[in-house]
Amino acid sequence: MKKILIFSVFIVGLAAQSCTKVNEKVYDKYPADQFFATPAGADDALATVVGKITGTWGSNYAGRDNCWYDLNSFSSDEQVIPHRNTGDWQLDFAQLYTRTAPTSLGITNNTWNWLYSSISSANDAVAELTSAKADPSKIAEAKVMRDWFYYLLIDDFGDVPYYTDNNTDPNKIQQTKRADIYNAIVTDLKANVDLLSENRGGAYYGRFNKWTGYMVLAKVYLNAEVYTGTAHWAEALAAANKVASGGFTLHPAASNASSPNGNTYYELFGNVCPNDETILAEYITENIISGNIYTIRSLNSTNGVALIGFNGWNGTIIPSEYYDKFDNADIRKKQFLVGPVAGGVTYTRDVSSLINPGAGPNEGIRNVKFLTAAPLDASGGSNDFPIYRYADVLLMQAECNVRLGNVAAAAPFLNQVRERAGLADITAPTLDNIYDERGFELNMEGQRRQDMIRFGKYLLPHGFVSAGADYMKLFPIPSAVLTVNPKLKQNPGY
Repeated sequence: MKKILIFSVFIVGLAAQSCTKVNEKVYDKYPADQFFATPAGADDALATVVGKITGTWGSNYAGRDNCWYDLNSFSSDEQVIPHRNTGDWQLDFAQLYTRTAPTSLGITNNTWNWLYSSISSANDAVAELTSAKADPSKIAEAKVMRDWFYYLLIDDFGDVPYYTDNNTDPNKIQQTKRADIYNAIVTDLKANVDLLSENRGGAYYGRFNKWTGYMVLAKVYLNAEVYTGTAHWAEALAAANKVASGGFTLHPAASNASSPNGNTYYELFGNVCPNDETILAEYITENIISGNIYTIRSLNSTNGVALIGFNGWNGTIIPSEYYDKFDNADIRKKQFLVGPVAGGVTYTRDVSSLINPGAGPNEGIRNVKFLTAAPLDASGGSNDFPIYRYADVLLMQAECNVRLGNVAAAAPFLNQVRERAGLADITAPTLDNIYDERGFELNMEGQRRQDMIRFGKYLLPHGFVSAGADYMKLFPIPSAVLTVNPKLKQNPGY
């Protein structure tokens, strides 16, 4: 059973209404500077920001729908929700996949709004903690979370408004160049990551500690060439090595009837993310702290009842050309359902149409990587979401070494991941080997679009998708945002 891990969330009591004793000592007044200077007060300020990550429907990193995860996943080649010829499912997801989404798309607008709401909360936390002269590690934690939100923002939208003080009206400022925000993020991370706590798990499950801070820095450096035109592979490798020094190991993979999908590997995506491999997780408990929809959204209704006790939504499918890349010996192929399955359903390998007239009810391969964990209901399950894992670090170390010309040094990092999956070693890995392995290991975890862009694959045609133009590597600034702030300029091409 999942333990509820809430760190120091305090609510200041309402003032008593009685006036019978005007000289009575008042206990419900606590000056802000004093409150935020305490460990409990500092954690309260940080909890507000952490809470933004999990969020809820239309305003979250992952778990629920119609926000960051959907924007970045359905625009890649790894998954799509087709419109069904029965009339089910709006076109948004298929439009993202086929590069035909309008600038008014709700998912894009939600992602923009969620990120700026999160940045605003981080700005408040930094201001409160700095004014209170709080523990430097807590101030650093708020700043690193803010850097992470800006990193996600420039990754999706390029040039965006940048501000670190909520006294600034973001609806009245111009965009800052992507490269300049990248430099600000790097500078701030370098100044703060070593101030962060080294604690793992427990109270720091789901929080930004030192290892998470270096993971963010590694990711920012890893994509530096995309953001600025100048690669920083050596710096990315150094940051990834810092994360690796945190004592992480790969979670074991072995057949086990009591584990999700019959293998201990899938415990990484269950009720609680294992501490051995997890660097940063999003804490989820169905209908208490958000929820995880990724399995129930994929399953057909009767297959859902047979597997998890609730009707599936008959949505997400895995494109067959993505599925076909997996080796049959790969334990990670167990996450896919195709052919006859429980509930008297037969899923076809291929879909006939994504938009018009749409796919048939049982067309498409389904995914149960996040096999729904209890407590669960018709809206999803309680699977925590692994934002960053050690397997990703190993693959970044492999990639950076190959890009730096150190192919022999790259192989052991790549092969640790492959060996766990039951695959043979590769003695002289190429970038394509690493790109493919990232697709096998990290699919359904929100990493694919960024990987496709960095490896030069994003604009290639695939499945129902035509070759894309260069401008499509960024999402459009939402049309509603341009209306509110006329100082903003739409990304070219839209």
